Amino acid sequence: MKWQGRRQSDNMEDRRGMSSKGKLAAGGGVVALIVIALQIFGGETGQQLAPLVEQIGNTQTTQQTEQRELTAQEKQIGDFMATVLADTENVWTKVFRDNNLGQYKEPNMVLFTDAVSTACGNATSASGPFYCPADQKLYMDLAFFDELKSRFGAKGGDFAMAYVTAHEIGHHIQTLLGTSQKVRQAQSQTNATEANRLSVAQELQADFYAGVWSHYNREYLEEGDIDEALSAANAVGDDAIQKRTQGTVRPDSFTHGTSEQRKQWFMRGYKTGDIRQGDTFSEILN
Repeated sequence: MKWQGRRQSDNMEDRRGMSSKGKLAAGGGVVALIVIALQIFGGETGQQLAPLVEQIGNTQTTQQTEQRELTAQEKQIGDFMATVLADTENVWTKVFRDNNLGQYKEPNMVLFTDAVSTACGNATSASGPFYCPADQKLYMDLAFFDELKSRFGAKGGDFAMAYVTAHEIGHHIQTLLGTSQKVRQAQSQTNATEANRLSVAQELQADFYAGVWSHYNREYLEEGDIDEALSAANAVGDDAIQKRTQGTVRPDSFTHGTSEQRKQWFMRGYKTGDIRQGDTFSEILN
């Protein structure tokens, strides 16, 4: 992706290099936290490993106090992420205006390592990129992208990072448009299987929005960028992760969609650039 020398977003908080000395402890309350699960969750249906899951919980932690100087490579990655964020601001401001969706409210992005405090609760380094609707911020643990490549078999590359960022921005758009609120309400009124299907539709729509962003950002794409995005989408499909970690696939436990679905919806957004073509709910739930 061509990014150097271009505008960087001011909506960025770089908390990398800050570390917490305390322990995280489970607490009361309910939060919805979209988390990269490099953790295994048990249940009646057995254990599963999901790339991005809705986790209910709350935590307490000590204040982050220690800080170190970032390396030159870390600073460069931070500049790249600020450029990607600026690109999402440009694209979604235009898309919202052109489709009479009101004014696009720009989210903040927080880069962190080790642990981070959010309006949705606290997250550890085991939590990769996620979006918190309570404060409308993206939280990015950039160490996740090494895991995405080494553990889940993605190609890696800068556009894989851009794809994941654009996916999380997709959840911000769903918050702005009221989609996320409707999904949570519907999930509270149905069974676990149907709640999972709603989650799949929501996540695939976020992939679609990532594709729409890529469509409008084509002038900055380089050869192989879309392949990097598709490789990342393929790596974090529910079926791919379950097969890798369990040896079996349980479609009723999917929360984000299969690898093929994730690639399909990303490409639909990329090819059309039309936000109106992203009704994943009608196709997934019918």
